[in-house]
Amino acid sequence: MSYFGIGLHVIIAICLAVHAVHTRQNIYWLFILFFFPLLGSVVYFFAVLLPGFRQSRSGYAASRAIAQLVDPDRALREAHAEFDRAPTVQHRMRLGAALLAAGRPGEALEHYQAAANGPFADDPGLLLGLAQAQFAVAQHAAASATLTRLFNANPQARNQGEPALLHARTLAALGSADTRAAFEAALKCAGDAAPRCLFADWLAKQGDQADHDRARSLYADIVHDAKYWPRHARDHNREWLQRAQSALASMPAR
Repeated sequence: MSYFGIGLHVIIAICLAVHAVHTRQNIYWLFILFFFPLLGSVVYFFAVLLPGFRQSRSGYAASRAIAQLVDPDRALREAHAEFDRAPTVQHRMRLGAALLAAGRPGEALEHYQAAANGPFADDPGLLLGLAQAQFAVAQHAAASATLTRLFNANPQARNQGEPALLHARTLAALGSADTRAAFEAALKCAGDAAPRCLFADWLAKQGDQADHDRARSLYADIVHDAKYWPRHARDHNREWLQRAQSALASMPAR
């Protein structure tokens, strides 16, 4: 067993040495890996492989997923610590976002409301966070008013995916006649499958057959497009893909 262990260390060191040559690392890494195969491999992993892995899109997503699994409250804990150290508007906004992500919208709303009463009351990020918190606690009329403030202060926000979709969802919750147009606008600036899926959900609840056919088409588009998504896009849109598949399966045949 000891011979196997020694051999495995050497094999790992050789593989890392090949990586060092292909990526044109400094020549001293080869000496470290061959003269100290076990320790050198560990050092090479943390000094070269891990930073490079984190800088890639897939690596960043994977490291975030691992961090979330190992320590799901880390972001919230750090946001709390920053706010306790210096209760600035920026730190309050960061804490509000962390609370929203942690599923505590009521607490997030308190922080956003406090920040919105200060000199940064028209900050686009603050207004979007405030509207998200209001929507999450079912204060739909308040969320609509906040989004109106956002669009007045920052007109280009109407053409940005996140606020445009939130606007459509808010109007849908209020039963507004402008819901359809808002969803159509959200589709034009969509960055993922969420607007298509949520618009299809809304259309499926309408009484017109043409709306049901459009909903079916939107769901089908998501399922079709998913075949060509790269891995990070599939992971990001997993919820919407599953909802589209489920909705298609439950819709009556034409």
